[in-house]
Amino acid sequence: MNLLIEVLAFAVAIGVLVVVHEYGHYSVARLCGVKVLRFSIGFGKPLFQWVSPKSGTEWTVAALPLGGYVKMLDERETGGAPIPAEALPHAFNRQSVWRRIAIVAAGPVANFLLAIVLFGLVFATGVTEPAAILATPAPNTTAAAAGFEGGETVVAVRAENAAESEPVRSWSDLRWKLLGAAFDHKRVVLIAKGANGPSDFQLDLRGVTEKDVDDDFMSRLGFEPGGGKLTVAGVQPGSAAQKAGLLPGDRLRAINGVATDNATAFIAYVKSHAGQALTLQVERAAAGQTEAQGAGKLEDIRIVPQAQRDAATGQQVGRIGAELATQVPSINVRYGPVESLQLGVRRTWDLAVYSVRMFGRMIVGDASLKNLSGPVTIADYAGKSARLGPSAFLSFLALVSISLGVLNLLPIPVLDGGHLLYYLVEAVTGKVVSDRWQLVFQRAGLACIVALSAIALFNDLARLIHF
Repeated sequence: MNLLIEVLAFAVAIGVLVVVHEYGHYSVARLCGVKVLRFSIGFGKPLFQWVSPKSGTEWTVAALPLGGYVKMLDERETGGAPIPAEALPHAFNRQSVWRRIAIVAAGPVANFLLAIVLFGLVFATGVTEPAAILATPAPNTTAAAAGFEGGETVVAVRAENAAESEPVRSWSDLRWKLLGAAFDHKRVVLIAKGANGPSDFQLDLRGVTEKDVDDDFMSRLGFEPGGGKLTVAGVQPGSAAQKAGLLPGDRLRAINGVATDNATAFIAYVKSHAGQALTLQVERAAAGQTEAQGAGKLEDIRIVPQAQRDAATGQQVGRIGAELATQVPSINVRYGPVESLQLGVRRTWDLAVYSVRMFGRMIVGDASLKNLSGPVTIADYAGKSARLGPSAFLSFLALVSISLGVLNLLPIPVLDGGHLLYYLVEAVTGKVVSDRWQLVFQRAGLACIVALSAIALFNDLARLIHF
């Protein structure tokens, strides 16, 4: 069943993204008076074909659904056959350079517009997200240096010298605001409510480098979702947790006297104390007692993490052999139509900039090529997001649409960005890039695409078989 959901979700995602991208090319081409010969979804042998009696465009659904194309009337692609004189004004190559730029750029722009609309829908219909409540930060992190102790709820953020602040509505909202400040190397002020009322916390993000801005960005700053319940979901046989008497359902309240409500911070603490005795404060419900009947009994449990070799770092780390589950408070975030559209534009812009910077970091070696993903990973995440609900799937679709738009704008021949580069050179110099050089660049661009595809496919397979 899961495989069927993944296949269907992947087919829908790819189908929507390809149609939108190619329709961007098609609509602007028609607007510029260019005759479109074929609009194809997929490559290879046609499965369905029909011809529009009004425009004469052949609409095709082909066998290999991993892309699509729009074929326009062009003197360079007739195989030597002459084009009737009355049709020449409608040939792509006869258009001004600015019209050609508009037609080629329309595909990626359509992907960005789709992302804006999808994000706008998600924000307008409401999405359930973790609340912006902080867990106890790890020592020597930026959050700890700012004075956070855990349990505070961030309600607003402002630049260091700004008079007005922006509200923070959820954990995702907080992450994006800090991500933007980190990209700009700013100092910001977080306004957070704690046990003693609202307070200002100075956060210095000037030392954050682009290499630090990745999926673990918030964790490295010391920010983790808090205010929830950290419980033991399972205990491995023969483990330190079993020997110490931990039971599934136990709620972990503190470790060595430090309150804990976040799995990441708890695991990090255990890892750094291999072979050292730790005291866990747990809340354990009596037999037959439910959560609604009140708090359980508090107990102190002495546990010694077993020293094991970490496969990633090769170092000895502590492990107790317990599976953890974190339940954090959530909030339903919903915005008005205008604000939803504004947030859709901002989120699309932020993700597009992040994608470009990440790709640049991979080129110069500051980021791993493991960040590239191919169709297998996309299908996997399409299925997972579809099972989570409409909001998650629409957000995933918007993310992939942005990635497709950015990828196509890269200045690589055979992609839209490569053609745009040719036309920009023509616009500046007044001379068309010669067919000979276009052929050379085309082959180089094809080699780049094949290499990127091979790396992405290898990463997909590596994730599947975990090596």
